[in-house]
Amino acid sequence: MGMRNHFLKKLSTLARYLIMPVLMMAAVYILLVSAGNVNERQQAESLKQMQDTIHKAVLNCYAIEGSYPATLDYVEQYYGLQIDHERYDVFYEVFAQNIMPEITVVEKDTESSQ
Repeated sequence: MGMRNHFLKKLSTLARYLIMPVLMMAAVYILLVSAGNVNERQQAESLKQMQDTIHKAVLNCYAIEGSYPATLDYVEQYYGLQIDHERYDVFYEVFAQNIMPEITVVEKDTESSQ
């Protein structure tokens, strides 16, 4: 029985000094990865909301005036559209007044500008 107690004490010491720190590091790693995934989902949702807002404002202009706006500046000035130009690049290509413009919203790379 003495040998068993000695073995358990050594195992307990091993667990305390080796296994527990490894488990703690694994838990911290999992939390950091999860937080990164949440941030990516929030950024994607924010980008989609900006795209939807621009499309709705452009369609609203078309419904009221009978033609699509020539520029996004017009929609910002007369329809209250607010675009965070520091965060997004918006490409607005008009083909004709009665055809929906091509609208592309791209999030700027904020890491390289800092």
